[in-house]
Amino acid sequence: MTQTGIRILTLNMHKGFSVFNRRFVLHELREAIRTCDADVVLLQEVLGEHRDHSTRWERWPEHSQYEFLADTLWPAFAYGRNAVYPAGHHGNALLSGYPISHHANHDVSIHRHEKRGLLHCVLQVPEWRAPLHAICVHLGLFERHRRQQLDLLCDFIRQQVPTDAPLLVAGDFNDWRQRAHALLADRAGLQEVFVTAFGRAARTFPVRFPLLRLDRIYVRNLQAVRPQVLTGPPWSQLSDHAPLQLELYA
Repeated sequence: MTQTGIRILTLNMHKGFSVFNRRFVLHELREAIRTCDADVVLLQEVLGEHRDHSTRWERWPEHSQYEFLADTLWPAFAYGRNAVYPAGHHGNALLSGYPISHHANHDVSIHRHEKRGLLHCVLQVPEWRAPLHAICVHLGLFERHRRQQLDLLCDFIRQQVPTDAPLLVAGDFNDWRQRAHALLADRAGLQEVFVTAFGRAARTFPVRFPLLRLDRIYVRNLQAVRPQVLTGPPWSQLSDHAPLQLELYA
């Protein structure tokens, strides 16, 4: 195991709005994310563009939400556009303090009315024996769709990620029945870090009274240290999901 650890944060950021869309909180969210001192941030429900919101809400950024969040702290970033509509589009994003040597968004939509994708990035982490493969995930709302998307995720890993490479898969799995753990372990060799550490995935939704274990961090060929759920202020005011963070060693 290398001595160089990296800090990971994952969050469904609810397009920069608070619970029930009552407030536009992107600026407060940026400050909260920065206090975590994360090296790699995996985000779901990120607006790449929304022309109506940009004229309605004060302090709307001039550029995309992921560029606004990355500004000055994360020199490398990638965005995977999933849902496209007349006013704009949203998807997954990854912010990185390390160079991204490759990134691609892979469509895993099962139904044309619910667009989903896997954002795959290859990160060059100094002193690590091999590049880190990171996949940002946001799966569908329907169980049969999620099962097919998990199969597509496993197929993608088998085809695109070397078996000995460090692998991180994180995001909002919407898997409230906890079906993903066994499938990802059997087909892709992935272990969920909170299940490994505490016996169960973390409760993350709804953020103010978390009941459902929707957000996950799965790893392969990595050691996870100090996994935490970030609850309470300010996070309870910034999204409908609680973020997860931890340190990873290869």
